[in-house]
Amino acid sequence: MRRGTFAKGAASAAVVALALTACSGGTDETGEGEASTEPITWMAMLHTPTTPEPDGVIETALEEHTGEKFEMQWVPDASKEEKMNAALASGALADIVSLTQVDSSTTRQAMSSGMFWDVEPYLADYPNLSQIDPQTLESARIDGKLYGVPFQKVKARYGVIVRQDWLDNLGLETPHTIEDLTEVAKAFTTDDPDGNGKDDTTGFIDRLESFKVGFRSLAGYFGAGQTFQVADDGQVVPAFATDEYKEAMEWYRSVYEAGAVNQEFVTVQKQNQQDAIAQGKGGIVVTGLFEAKNYMALAESADPETPMAWALVNDMTYGDVERRILTDTNGGMGGWLAFPKSEVESEADLQRMLGFVDKLIDEEAFGLMTNGIEGTHYETDADGVVSITDTTAWEQQVQPYSSSRPSEKVVTYKSSVPYVDEGNELMLENEEYAVVNPAQSLTSEAYNRQWSTIEQKINDAYNQYITGAIEMADYEAAIEEVRGQGLDDIIAEYTAAYAEVNG
Repeated sequence: MRRGTFAKGAASAAVVALALTACSGGTDETGEGEASTEPITWMAMLHTPTTPEPDGVIETALEEHTGEKFEMQWVPDASKEEKMNAALASGALADIVSLTQVDSSTTRQAMSSGMFWDVEPYLADYPNLSQIDPQTLESARIDGKLYGVPFQKVKARYGVIVRQDWLDNLGLETPHTIEDLTEVAKAFTTDDPDGNGKDDTTGFIDRLESFKVGFRSLAGYFGAGQTFQVADDGQVVPAFATDEYKEAMEWYRSVYEAGAVNQEFVTVQKQNQQDAIAQGKGGIVVTGLFEAKNYMALAESADPETPMAWALVNDMTYGDVERRILTDTNGGMGGWLAFPKSEVESEADLQRMLGFVDKLIDEEAFGLMTNGIEGTHYETDADGVVSITDTTAWEQQVQPYSSSRPSEKVVTYKSSVPYVDEGNELMLENEEYAVVNPAQSLTSEAYNRQWSTIEQKINDAYNQYITGAIEMADYEAAIEEVRGQGLDDIIAEYTAAYAEVNG
């Protein structure tokens, strides 16, 4: 294996000695088999303003755990598209390349070109890599091939969160069906749930990304797919064109007409949505189950005595549709740890890389990349609650590594912050019911060319329909219009690709 293009300095003697005892494949001066002394180079995304020092405490601890010397080549998140595209075009790559732009056509084309190893035949040989969720593996494949180890994320983090104190004030039960949710939304709008004697509350607080975020999740309860779905005839079709999706739209419009959705949602930014929730203007949000803690923090910062309390619902159902939840994380896949053949030249080299990544999924390595070193960065109390004790050191030395964890699902640490443990538990429960996009792993040139334009046109039609500007026939006419603008080609290409991959 030759050195990655951006390799930095020499390894320290102590770590080299550790690597020599832990690996095999090279040859020492006596000619006896020993490990390669060359550090593994890793091109990774940096999501923090601070770049960790080379050979810092976390890097050194990870090297001790994995038995490998490694060198991080940090790519600032703000410029990742430009820098990664340039690196892919020039072939100036490291041994391990974090490819986190899941929908990037440049990334996907580079992967399918044969630039990177297909790792799937090797995963069964490693204790952690062999346990990757099958749905996540499927979402990470490109036309049936797995050109990197997927970054593992929780597959479905969404749910419906409802003001528990408002439910209590009105004597209502926590809703677990769309039918009950409808009644709660209307009651929150008309029955003065905060008891202030004013007509100043609504049910749902939505925002301008409704089509892509909140409503998309709601439509999933009705049976609509995650962006695309496979129809009974085998065609891969966009969810927005299905009967289930349209039924969800008709329901949501009726709730909007009843005043139980904030009437100006099509212009509301995310920050404005959060502020409105914190200010008690609405009592239902379709969002990540982890958001309740954030809404509480906002409300408490304005009023330490706020009566706000939340019910977290992850089992919403509709009619006779079986329990389901659309993935909001690409099937639990946050990109790939890819191994370019130009740097990782042999099967033995690849096995070394995979062994390194596998050890990063161990609980000890996960803890180092999440919390840091106990006694230095964090403490654990008698109840197992982890608390960061030196925020500055953690932000500088630990946080940059957190986004490079090969899996976010290794350990769920206890928290003293309200709703964190409950949210984590409910998100893990969602795993069993997650619905993924069957087209995510497929290639369609028409999709690459036309989808963003098509999706925006349907988004506009969705907004117009929900707010009463057009009728369902007009929405359907918008779909017919985009069929001739590339959608039919997308359906045909995805359907053919799906049939080929799935036999």
